Amino acid sequence: MDIPPPSDLPARVALVTAPMGVWGSFRTARRNLLGLIPEIATRQPIVSGRTGKRWHMVMDPEANRRILKDAVEDYPKSDVTKLILAPAIGQSLFIAEGQHWHWQRRAAAPAFSPRNVQALAPVMTAAAERAAGRIAAQAGRAADLHQEMVAATFEVISDVTFSGSEAFDRAAVHRAIDAYIAQTARVSFLDIVGAPMWVPRPGRLTSGPAMREMKRVADMAIEGRRQSGPRHPPDLLDLLLDGEDPETRRRMNTAELRDNLLTFIVAGHETTALTLAWALYLLAFDEGVQDRARTEAAGILGDRAATAADLPALPYLRQIVDESLRLYPPAAFLSRTARKPDRLCGREVRPGDTVMLPIYALHRNHLLWRDPDRFDPSRFADARAIDRFAYLPFGAGPRICIGASFALQEAVIILATLVARFRFRRVPGRTPDPVLILTLRPEGGVWLEVERI
Repeated sequence: MDIPPPSDLPARVALVTAPMGVWGSFRTARRNLLGLIPEIATRQPIVSGRTGKRWHMVMDPEANRRILKDAVEDYPKSDVTKLILAPAIGQSLFIAEGQHWHWQRRAAAPAFSPRNVQALAPVMTAAAERAAGRIAAQAGRAADLHQEMVAATFEVISDVTFSGSEAFDRAAVHRAIDAYIAQTARVSFLDIVGAPMWVPRPGRLTSGPAMREMKRVADMAIEGRRQSGPRHPPDLLDLLLDGEDPETRRRMNTAELRDNLLTFIVAGHETTALTLAWALYLLAFDEGVQDRARTEAAGILGDRAATAADLPALPYLRQIVDESLRLYPPAAFLSRTARKPDRLCGREVRPGDTVMLPIYALHRNHLLWRDPDRFDPSRFADARAIDRFAYLPFGAGPRICIGASFALQEAVIILATLVARFRFRRVPGRTPDPVLILTLRPEGGVWLEVERI
């Protein structure tokens, strides 16, 4: 059972203090992957062990630099990661390796240029306004802000991927995503013991119908856009349809477009919704921080929703988003497989070893952060003072999340709009429990009392 955190610290996970063995590791991973992280990982640069196969958890910035940047080709994504995600997103950017990843990244990169990301900001502003309207209707009582943020960010990602497309059934895609995460994203016992990829994982066989339907809906929308031509202004689908690898002149076919768009839809709304939900919980946890954030946001916005042009004038809101991503990184656990012999932090790494980057432990490591479990947005007042490989909410190196700037822009726009209009207070007995299955979700929701300003 998790131990409740001290009253002066926000919700956290009680990390393991004794070996669990194979069966204990499996049961823990099925409930919460963070439970696999030993407490000592928050006080050491590396922790190694064997649970079916050899593994290393790395919390050292220089070793992270090697894994994610300097020797990235020697540390491909782990087999478990591919087994969980490939049925949903195929060989898209998130999973592909080598040349297949390189050409897709070059073809997709222009779609996420600063100019194009800023051009999509009005969609985020409109979604922030609608979210504020829904939350205003719940003023005076408790509301689940996690669900509200899921609704807002799904509106954004569906509007910027398939804007105005009647062929794109948003509700069907949303249901399929939820079903996939619930049914197939949990670690299998065969994953824990290191069984080969070709051995079927029974728990992942039930997601077939939902995945097939989601892909069918996306394929129809893509083909419909090919026939109807681009929107004005272009949305993400238009930009990717127009994308071309400058080296090979290769363009994405329908299946490649679909897999990448589904990657952006799943990652683009889930991770930003979680960032916002945890940020609102933290603001309710520390009302002094919330008051300062409201002063900044209201002074700039008045009674209107935030826009991309407001972002330079909202530095404290951005610090709150950054600190929320530190304490509750949506992608809280990265896994790689060593391809060659190596040494990390003086430790021998053999081919086939699992090398894990437990981002949750990295972001709370006492060697890297002062009082790491405390909520303190001022840590990010000077982002240049933070080691690039000590803070990895979006990864780093050549495989850094392609949509990072999109997510940060969206998060600040929505958060500033809400904080300027509402006061959020904790509901006694409703502290969210951080649980990592595929992403770090607040189990039980983020229930906060809402008061209009």
